[in-house]
Parts: sequence; structure tokens; C-alpha cells
Amino acid sequence: MMKTNSSIFHFAIIFMLILETKIQLTDESEFLVDRSESSLFHVPKNLSLKTTILNISQNYISELRTSDIVSLSKLRILIVSHNRIQYLDISVFKFNQELEYLDLSHNELWKISCHPTVNLKHLDLSFNAFVGLPICKEFGNMSQLEFLGLSATQLQKSSVLPIASLHISKVLLVLGDAYGEKEDPESLQNFNIESLHIIFPTRKEFSFILDVSVSTAVSLELSNIKCVLDDNGCSYFQNVLLKLQNNSRLSNLTLNNIETTWNFFIMIIQLVWHTSIKYFSISNVKLQGHLDFRDFDYSNTSLKAFSIHQVVTDVFSFPQSHIYEIFSNMNVQNFTVSGTHMVHMVCPSQISTFLYLDFSNNLLTDMVFKNCGNLAKLETLSLQMNQLKELASIVYMTKEMKSLQQLDVSQNSLRYDKNEGDCSWTTSLLSLNMSSNILTDSVFRCLPPKVKVLDLHNNQIRSIPKPIMKLEALQELNVASNSLAHLPDCGAFSSLSVLIIDHNSISNPSADFFHSCQKIRSIRAGNNPFQCTCELREFIQNIGQVSSEVVEGWPDSYKCDNPESYKGTPLKDFHVSQLSCNTALLLVTIGVTVLVLTVTVTALCMYFDLPWYLRMVCQWTQTQHRARNLPLEELQRTLQFHAFISYSGHDSVWVKSELLPNLEKEDLRICLHERNFVPGKSIVENIINCIEKSYKSIFVLSPNFVQSEWCHYELYFAHHNLFHEAFDNLILILLEPIPQYSIPSSYHKLKNLMARRTYLEWPKEKSKHGLFWANLRAAINIKLMEQAK
Repeated sequence: MMKTNSSIFHFAIIFMLILETKIQLTDESEFLVDRSESSLFHVPKNLSLKTTILNISQNYISELRTSDIVSLSKLRILIVSHNRIQYLDISVFKFNQELEYLDLSHNELWKISCHPTVNLKHLDLSFNAFVGLPICKEFGNMSQLEFLGLSATQLQKSSVLPIASLHISKVLLVLGDAYGEKEDPESLQNFNIESLHIIFPTRKEFSFILDVSVSTAVSLELSNIKCVLDDNGCSYFQNVLLKLQNNSRLSNLTLNNIETTWNFFIMIIQLVWHTSIKYFSISNVKLQGHLDFRDFDYSNTSLKAFSIHQVVTDVFSFPQSHIYEIFSNMNVQNFTVSGTHMVHMVCPSQISTFLYLDFSNNLLTDMVFKNCGNLAKLETLSLQMNQLKELASIVYMTKEMKSLQQLDVSQNSLRYDKNEGDCSWTTSLLSLNMSSNILTDSVFRCLPPKVKVLDLHNNQIRSIPKPIMKLEALQELNVASNSLAHLPDCGAFSSLSVLIIDHNSISNPSADFFHSCQKIRSIRAGNNPFQCTCELREFIQNIGQVSSEVVEGWPDSYKCDNPESYKGTPLKDFHVSQLSCNTALLLVTIGVTVLVLTVTVTALCMYFDLPWYLRMVCQWTQTQHRARNLPLEELQRTLQFHAFISYSGHDSVWVKSELLPNLEKEDLRICLHERNFVPGKSIVENIINCIEKSYKSIFVLSPNFVQSEWCHYELYFAHHNLFHEAFDNLILILLEPIPQYSIPSSYHKLKNLMARRTYLEWPKEKSKHGLFWANLRAAINIKLMEQAK
């Protein structure tokens, strides 16, 4: 039992995690719950009351109940497409008064129950199993309805009446496989719409008599047209097109998923040519058979734009030039042939009306429009994704296109050899897209002189050579995804305002870029391998002074690539001081610092009497040297005195009348400077010698002592006596109290000794003198080597 509960708990945790990952805020006013493709059999429970968008498409839900969504009072969009719902009671939405978008397409609906409904803007019931049109009389109250998707296998004119008063932007009508058995040709007459899209049954020969011309639509789209068995020209569909000639309202026609013969394909174009249609598009075409259609009638057409997309054909059993001739002489302004495997296009036989030509995604070669002088009015030409190889051929092709302003030759295999000679583009060209080719640096020596927009991204450009021709009109330059190591100098691009140079090899961009390119209003230079060193510091500072609207992608796509310690660090977080980057400033700073330090040290030395310490150290160093060279026994033999006495001359009376008599009467040898200093030696050397030859050093402390410089020297050397560092060789006698404030700051040794050591205090009472002298004699009593003998 415990194991079962644990499993349930584990599953609940996983479910909550999945639920959390499916919920996200789209903006402050929308709360989206996406549970699509979640293998649901029912609408999920416990949905957030804040839900405004609920997507439960592509599941196995077979029923919608009021209790499923009654709590979602803020629900605006509900997507339940691609489920298994068969029956729908519209009243389930009666508590969802905010609902305006409902998608129930691709279910198994065959019946709906009509009740007063919410005022939807978008209702999609297409791709279901309805027999008749699922239009309730209550639909007539949907005054805001903009899109309506329907499915049916039978159409009746009366079925449309409930919504005849509505002005709907677009209706999608999907006809079931059984459609056509009971067909009312005028069943679309009561539609008051702007756009109509009819999807005919698939895998069925077109044999319908539906009159699409009776609709008020200005835009018509027909899908799934198959007519390959009728050698007389697919008469059913031909009649549909002929009736369009009587509909002056229709201006847009789109045909999708057509399977027919070459002859009928051209026939379709010819029939549409003489209608009121202005924009005609054919896509996803499968053609077979041969072409006998020769005399195309170009007269009396309203067409402005004609496009053909994605054509698949069998092996040609006729010269392709027949098709090219028909296409090239069409008197329309905009013509598109894309994704057709077309290998060539001939020059029009006379001055063409073409303003826009799109022959992208074909197999055209450098021979296209060669020596063609009849495209003088052409303004835009797209040859994207073809088999073009030589840029020189493209340059030569444009020479006769006197009005050409935009040219797209991207995603080809174009290259340019600077030794190819003449490079004379048409002077009218303003926008040139040569991205995704194999062009190198040399392309900058062959560019249109007046070009304003130049796209060279994803080529093999390593640098922009100097000097190059001046492109003073160039405003936008895209050289992203190349191998450029530096930002361009705007000397040749004086009008440059937009630069895209991300995904290159720029490591140290020039700090002078913004000074050179002062008209720049947008630059995208992120995702480069920036080297975060001193050289980058000024560039980062300059970027920081520019508006974030100018530097696109800042700061997220601007990161250090090396050194390794900074890899991944955003440039905005890379900081290095000016001092470490400026050698001259660093040297000046070091010099000033050294000078200030020298002056400071000198002043301190003078204030703390450092010269005296240096002399003492020098003398003591010599003494240390001698000490290291003397063996221990010889060192002991050097002791000649029991004590060396250091005192101020002002205290000599006490020393000679009290101290000496009481010590020397016990055969103790006392060293005094006035009787034991060796003539000819320096005072310092005599002091050191006396201290070295004495077992103890006695210091008579008094206010007079601290005023004597020589007493200070003697104290210093005695304290640092290396010969007796294993012994406690200092004895302090406090003759008179010494106030701390009276001790000079340079006598810190004395202060430390008085603070740390116990000293003998001269008693004023005579009764204590005996004990004082006994303690002192005991402290210095030792058998000297000479006495031992």
C-alpha cells in the first residue's frame, strides 16, 4: 500500500512539473496555458482562473462540457483542433462571455446544438464531418465575426441565410469527399464576404458546377484542383473560370494544389488573363503531358501581378523555349516564377512592362538575360537560389537594365576575379544583395557606384581592402558571418548609417570607429571573439556613450572570448584601469610615487633620528661579525668585568659615593667609561668593548639619563648584545622616578624596557639599602676567568 501511494505521489509531482512548463505569461494582460500534444482524453481540471488563452489541440478529447470551462470567465481564445469531438452543444460557452476565438477544426463533428452564443470574432468548424453547412440561426447575432470556417458535403443556398446580413472578412469552406452528389450551383450567393477559400475534395477529378462568381468576395482561393483525364480541357473547371469573367468585384485569385496537363495549365492562365482579376497566384502544381498551346493572347488584361510557386513536372517532351517565350512576353508589372526548376529565361521580344521579376529558387545560369535590352523598365530583380557563378556576368546583364534599383543574387555560387576587367554596373542600382556566395575581398573593387543598401553577409571576406572605390551613397552595409578582423573605416562610406558585422573574427575593434562613422544610427557587431585587453577599453567606453538603440544586441551578444579568465564575461562588465593600460602614465605615476616615498622616508628618518640608528647598526654589524668568528670558550675568556655602569654625568655623585664603594668592596670589578675607555678608540667602539667584556650592564635611570644621548647609545648596544643573548645581562636601577612624557620619542627602547622588565628602585629609607646592595651584588656576582685561575 505504501509503495502504491509513493508511485501516485511521484506521478503527481511529474504532472505538476509538466503543467508548470506549459504555462507562461505572454504579456501583462494574457495568461497562456498550452497543453497541446499532451495525450489528454478530457479537458484538464484545476486550470488557473487567470487563463485567457487555452490550447488543448492535438489530443484525444471527445467531449466538451460546461463544467470543463465554466470557471474560466476570462477565457478569450480556445483552441481544441485535432481532437475527437463528434457532438458540440454551443451552450457550454454561455459562461465564457469574453470568448472571441474558437477553433474546433480537424475534429469528427457531425452535429452541433444551436443556442444563443457568445459574440465570437473567429469560429473555425472546418475539416469536420458535417453533411450540411453547420450554420445556426443564432450565428446571425455574431456581429463581430471576422473569420468563419465551415465543412459540408452538401451545399444549399438557404443554409447561408442566417449569416447573410453579416459582413465577414473571410470564410473557409471545406467540401467533403461526398460533395457533388446533390450540388446547388448558387449556394454561395448569400455569402456577404471579402475573402473566400474553398477546398475541394482530394483525390477526385474536378467535376463540380459550383458557381464561385456569385460570391461578393474580392479575394478567392481554390484548392485541390485535379483535371488530367479530360483531354478536351477539363471543361468543368474551365466553366468555373469562365464565369469569373462576369464578376467585376473579384481582384485576387489563388489556385493551390493543382494536378493537370501543360496545355490546361496555360489555358487556366489564358482564361484568367481576360478577367477583372489583378493579382493571380498559382502554387503547388503537378504538370504532365506536352504543350501545344502557342498563340497566347496578351490583350485586354487587368492583371498587375502573376506568380507561380512550386511546380513539379515530368520529363519535358517539348522544347522548353515555348514556355519561356510565353512567360517572358507577359504584359504584367510583377511576375514571379519560384521553385519550378526553370533553367533559363529568354529576353522579351519587345520592350517589357515588367517592373518586378522574381525567379528565385530555380536553376538559372549565367546565361539568363544575356544581351537583353528589352527590360529597360525593370526596377526589381530577384535571382536568389539559382546556379549563378560569375559576378562579371551579372554585372554585364544589368548594363541594359536602365531602371533597375534592386537586385538579389544571394544564395548562389558567385565569385569575382579582380582581373576580369570591366566592372560597369547599371548606374541606377540602389540595393544589392549578394549574401551567401563565395565572394572574397576583391568584391569591394566591383560594386555599383550609387548603391545605398549592400548585403554581403555569409561570404568569404577577410578584410575591406584599401584603397577602394568610394561608395558615398552607401547607407546600409551587411557583412555579417564573414572573417573580418576589423571594423571598417568610413572614409570610403561617408554616408554609412547602418552596419551589420556580427559573427566575424573581430577581436580588437578600433576605438576610432564612432569618430570615423559619425552618421551611424545602428550597428550590430555582437558575437565576435572579443579579446578583453587594454586595447578594448576605449572601444567599450565609446559604446557606453552611445544610445542602446544604436548598438543592437548590447550587452547580451557582446562577450569576451579571451583571455580564458574573462571568457564569457559581458563587455559591459570588463573593467581595467587607465593606469595599467597607459605605459607613459604608469611610469610617471611610479616616478612620482618613488619621489614622494623618498621624501617621506627622509623626513621620517630625520624626525626619528635614523642616522644614529644606522651608525649603531653599522658598529653592531662589525661586532656581530667578530662574534661569529670567536669560539664560545674564547668568548668567555673575554669577560674582564662583573658589570659595566651607564649613567648620566649629573648622577656621578651617587654612582661614585654609593654604587662603586658598595660593589667594589666585595672584589667586584666595575667598568666605568672615564677610567676604562681605551684612548685612541672611538667612543662607540669603547662602549661596545666595555659591554662585551662585562657580565652585566647596569643602567642608572633618572630624568638626567633620558636627556643623555650617550646613555641612549649604551642602552641600545647593551640590549642588542649578541655575545650574551642567552643571559639576562641588563640591570635597571631607577634612581629617581621618570615621567613617561619626559622620555623622548626616539627613546622607544627605553620605554619598552621599562614596560617589560623588572627594575631595582633605589630606596630612600636607609634601612632598605642593605637589602638593595645584597640583591645587586648577587645579580652580578660571577667568577671571572682570571679569578678562577
